[in-house]
Amino acid sequence: MHADFLDRYSRLESPMHRLDAAGKLVLALALVVLTVALPPSRAIVLAAVAVLLLMVLVLSRLPWRFILRRMLWLEPFVLGAALLTLLEPGGWRIFLLLTARCSLCLLTMLLLANTTPFADLLRVLRRWHLPALMLTTLALMYRYLFVLVDETGRMRRARASRTFAARRWLAWRASAGVIGHLFIRASERAGRIYSAMCARGWQ
Repeated sequence: MHADFLDRYSRLESPMHRLDAAGKLVLALALVVLTVALPPSRAIVLAAVAVLLLMVLVLSRLPWRFILRRMLWLEPFVLGAALLTLLEPGGWRIFLLLTARCSLCLLTMLLLANTTPFADLLRVLRRWHLPALMLTTLALMYRYLFVLVDETGRMRRARASRTFAARRWLAWRASAGVIGHLFIRASERAGRIYSAMCARGWQ
């Protein structure tokens, strides 16, 4: 099972990894709030936030290519939301500002996730007395996301071993089939897991 594709580098030895998880979470949330709530007239502060995050990246000793790939994977969602602002007057300025804000928030969360194990974050949230049901849901989502990714990999390998044509439209059709079967298998597995948890007294 690929159990490290989300927080692969969260257990490295670096000054940032050795910091307390609660402090890192508070700092990350404060940076996100500052980035989002900053008035447009103070947009220059975003540059200072970017420099701070780059310093954190260097101190954490994370591979910059890994962070860049994660940013590129998630950036289309940022651009998709920001493109709507182009319809407004002065749309380009709003578009650039919104893209910068969202990208900095995204980088903040990536650095947090890859310098702090998820279990430590859950322990911090438990100490902050967040609802137990929400924490249990987060833990289950985190755990079974790896199962879902592993199942997807097995299905893609099985499909590839039965597909001998390299045409692009066949590849797209095969991917659609994998997604459909994955949804069915995920639903069936979720039902089995829920039944097993109920049988063990989970409420």
